[in-house]
Amino acid sequence: MATEQGVVLRIDTAGTWVKMVRSGACDDCSSKGMCHTLGGGKEAEVPVVNPVAARVGDRVAIKLDTSPFLKATFLIYMFPILMLVAGAAAGEWVSLSYSLGSPLPSALLGFGSLAAGLVAMRIIARRLAKKNEYRPRIVRILGHAGPDASGPSTA
Repeated sequence: MATEQGVVLRIDTAGTWVKMVRSGACDDCSSKGMCHTLGGGKEAEVPVVNPVAARVGDRVAIKLDTSPFLKATFLIYMFPILMLVAGAAAGEWVSLSYSLGSPLPSALLGFGSLAAGLVAMRIIARRLAKKNEYRPRIVRILGHAGPDASGPSTA
């Protein structure tokens, strides 16, 4: 379970937005593009679930569970590749069954399956993004940083 600290920036109809200082773990994260960089630096604005009723200006601890993160990673990286391989294998079977002797069915079904896998991945990812278990959540309030807070303290 990854834990970070941040300051609540705003609460709106889309949810609670927290400003965090990017850690070294962010550099290798596949979802770093989802974080909105503030000022081009190491700060990021992240939407989170707020079950502890944190208010604007509160310094908070945020966690992301490992299991949903691994499921989402599998969906993003492995599912389209598996679809590509399955489509190519089906195309090879078609080619052999009809004695075509051409790699064309394998290539067409492989790339068609890859495209279908990417579309399915996008649809599933949008559904999962609406579930709170796939979003970071505030686990506790660490203190009140004040309305003019520029980010999480390093203390």
